[in-house]
Amino acid sequence: MKQNKILITNKKANFDYEISETIEAGLVLNSSEIKSIRENRANLTGSYAYPIKGELWLHNMHIAPYPFASNPTDPMRSRKLLLHRKELKKFISASEQNGSTLVPLKMYIAGHYAKVLIGIGKGRKNYDKRNLIKTRDQEREARSALKRKSETS
Repeated sequence: MKQNKILITNKKANFDYEISETIEAGLVLNSSEIKSIRENRANLTGSYAYPIKGELWLHNMHIAPYPFASNPTDPMRSRKLLLHRKELKKFISASEQNGSTLVPLKMYIAGHYAKVLIGIGKGRKNYDKRNLIKTRDQEREARSALKRKSETS
């Protein structure tokens, strides 16, 4: 079995949101859009999924226009997410809860198809973000201290 090649990650998502659950979804794309994605010319920062008429749509995802396309599309257009019906109902109900957002975390190529890893996230407050930064710094300092101690002995 082939490994999935992760092309694009949303680095701000894990910092801005507390992700509770994730799921893989397919995307409806044009041929020029998939070519741009394969060249790492997409951006997930600031994008989110939102239900419209019983379907999930990905908004604010930027895919740069493919330079050799004969009919370029809007880089910021909304794109439909492909999920099984049970997964769709579960994620739509989760998105309608107070404070929950559907956030894309990663985009990768699985076989010939582009897939997006979507997470259910609750927004973090500023003090939560500061605490997260503080704990990461402490862990980093502890690792470096252990490394220095092991190198000297």
